[in-house]
Amino acid sequence: MVFEEKMVMNGEPENEEEEQEMVDPLETVRQKCEETEHCLNTQERLEQCETRVGSRSSTEEDCTEELFDFLHARDHCVAHKLFHSVK
Repeated sequence: MVFEEKMVMNGEPENEEEEQEMVDPLETVRQKCEETEHCLNTQERLEQCETRVGSRSSTEEDCTEELFDFLHARDHCVAHKLFHSVK
């Protein structure tokens, strides 16, 4: 009942100071890892592949291998850093 009294008509709390935007530590670490040299190299190869495949009207090539290489490089970096920032 106390909770209901603090809610306004649109369902948001009256006092915005009570709200704190939650930041997902996984997303933060992923962004930092994407900026490392190894991830930048694999991301560049992925973008080159996407450009190459997108420029052709008929091709059986896809960029699955390049995507997996990029995700693997990023997740490998994340695995070493993530749990140091989690309480």
